[in-house]
Amino acid sequence: MVIRLRAHSLLLAWTLTLSGCASWFADDTPPPQIHLVNVELVRAKLLEQKFKLHFRVDNRSDSDLTVRGLIYRISLADVKLAEGESNEWLTVPPHSRGFFKVSVRTNLWPQVRKIADLLKKPQRPIPYRLEGELKTGLFIGNDVQVMRSGEIIPGDFIPERHR
Repeated sequence: MVIRLRAHSLLLAWTLTLSGCASWFADDTPPPQIHLVNVELVRAKLLEQKFKLHFRVDNRSDSDLTVRGLIYRISLADVKLAEGESNEWLTVPPHSRGFFKVSVRTNLWPQVRKIADLLKKPQRPIPYRLEGELKTGLFIGNDVQVMRSGEIIPGDFIPERHR
């Protein structure tokens, strides 16, 4: 009986200790947000295009945010623009923003007709979608799921020609 009581007491103490540890990692701060702010065309060849994707990370918490990288997939309308993983490290101070760039290579040749149709009217908005995972945390990883969509206007990124 005494052994059984000790075993129950030990089990109860162990359970309470573990539940206390779990609360150490509970966090009610708002998660960081990531935005695709620009798609810069670096070079365009027939079978290969190079872009620089410009991202902004908004840290909405009261402590520094360590970003260890980003797993991403970006689509324009129904066309996959880029997909990959960046291992860019960045520390964003509390309640501020940080910026980083990702270089990507792609082959849009199979979708060239769809892209040409999208760009026929440069002032017409094109829907985009950013999906992925923002890898954060220094010692204990805390990955944040990213699902953002919106519209871009291609004419805003096309430089005007000077005569």
